[in-house]
Amino acid sequence: MIKMKCAYCELPEIRKRTIVENDLAFAFPTNIPITVGHTLVIPKRCVAKYGDLTKSEMAAIEALRVQVCASLVRAFSAKGFNFAWNEGKDFGQSVPHFHLHIVPRSSEDTGIVDYEPRKFLYRTGDREAIEEEELIKVSEVLRENI
Repeated sequence: MIKMKCAYCELPEIRKRTIVENDLAFAFPTNIPITVGHTLVIPKRCVAKYGDLTKSEMAAIEALRVQVCASLVRAFSAKGFNFAWNEGKDFGQSVPHFHLHIVPRSSEDTGIVDYEPRKFLYRTGDREAIEEEELIKVSEVLRENI
């Protein structure tokens, strides 16, 4: 059995969920969302840590963050956001490829609403993986609202 190096680089379903991209980064909905529309923004180049990004990659990720947030407001009436990333396997980074979490929030959230960082940044066991078909639908709604 061949061990996968990076799910974000090697799984074709990730690219099929692309919401928006630029030369250096792209965004897609995560398969274990905290709330509907929970999106990841990643560099196209596989680097594990924020500090490994070039200034151009940082700017590209920021540009997509702005676009994704606007889309989440239009598509799902987001009223605010949580932004996060984890660095290191022992510290919550499950895929060794930098990824910025954008979690749309509203006062009606049914996802994790406790803002204790340790509870927000780690899976608590109460979130289920979402079927790929549903993720594609979320991608389409967000893409239409970019």
